[in-house]
Amino acid sequence: MRLLVALAVAGSSVAGCAPASAGPRPTTAAPDSAAIRADIQYLASPRLRGRLTGTPGNDSAAAYIARRYAALKLVPVSPAYLQHFTARPPSREAPAEALPTQNVVALLPGRDPALRNQYVVIGAHFDHLGTSTDGALDPDARDAVRLGADDNASGTAAVLELARIFARAPARRSILLVNFSGEEQGTLGSLYFVDHMPVPIDSVDAMLNFDMVGRLRSDRLIVYGVATAAELTAILDSANTPPRLAIAAQGDGFGPSDQSSFYARNIPVLHFFTDLHDDYHRASDVAEKINAGGEARVVGLAERVARAIADRPSRLTFVRTAQPAPVATREGTDVYLGTIPDMAGSDTPGLKLTGVRAGSPAELGGLRAGDVIVEFGGKPVKDLYEYSDALYSHKPGDVVTIVVQRGGQRTTLQVTLGKRG
Repeated sequence: MRLLVALAVAGSSVAGCAPASAGPRPTTAAPDSAAIRADIQYLASPRLRGRLTGTPGNDSAAAYIARRYAALKLVPVSPAYLQHFTARPPSREAPAEALPTQNVVALLPGRDPALRNQYVVIGAHFDHLGTSTDGALDPDARDAVRLGADDNASGTAAVLELARIFARAPARRSILLVNFSGEEQGTLGSLYFVDHMPVPIDSVDAMLNFDMVGRLRSDRLIVYGVATAAELTAILDSANTPPRLAIAAQGDGFGPSDQSSFYARNIPVLHFFTDLHDDYHRASDVAEKINAGGEARVVGLAERVARAIADRPSRLTFVRTAQPAPVATREGTDVYLGTIPDMAGSDTPGLKLTGVRAGSPAELGGLRAGDVIVEFGGKPVKDLYEYSDALYSHKPGDVVTIVVQRGGQRTTLQVTLGKRG
């Protein structure tokens, strides 16, 4: 899961490759905790060196995932299941470091000819920190390898197990399995994916994200995004069959993980999460501490949720949620705008927005997804850092002039800044 930083927020033709029948629903396989544990042990093994984006260990993890999809005979939507791209993490250095990497993508066609051109995305990031101290919470450990067993070998294993279950018992709609790289650098893989989808983006009915699902304690599971579609609360409640999990349901679709990239494109999302722990972003996040049996229960719940969405006669009803502003991320400031930066950046100097929060000062002031902020309060903005500096030089109630590039034109907006909380 991406560490929070000092920010203002922080085709259809593919599905036809395999025949399917709308016939009776096949028997569903039960989640296999041994398989989940084996996947996590490999992905979080010292040989992969923590899977840092742009490293051989990250490439090996991608190849492992691709082999698993090939063994299940899922449909590749790019050569060898790999969607190659160059990650450019936000940096004060110019030009930003270029990291060749890849998402892993596979398709399981739906069994209903009338619905198989609609999709449910099931995804998780597979990268972690490796020996980098950037984002690590144990910097004194220096070059120790952060193996990332819970963050996010656990989520990757959940997606692989769901792929196995759905391969045995396909849903009416098609399932896209996606494993993202570059999440720890700012959800770069999922941002790239939503801009380069193998199917029309308006054919995606929902996205289910798994980030840190390997430490179930006291049966407690957090699920974000339940307010992003009108039907999700009821679907989640119906899927929580005995022995029930204690679900803490949260409405917001934005957050520091890959579901945000999809919610910004008006796609309902759910993020499954078994909560933070003392090993988060530390070298002590190792496979031996994973609760594989607990993760199997999360996978079982998620399979019922995903199948309920994928088998519905009608599509989900998307809802843009208005949520409280996140807690301040720079000491001594409570100024709030409500922008969602696109961490993948833009060819245009400035800060590109992947979205704005509903009801926020940004939305009320006329900012939109896709805008590139090039000037804030009279100060030029070339990147995330200059934007952050400009924002935090103001206080709540200030009226600022924001200049954006929109559709090739400069647009000037007057925005009244808000207060967090």
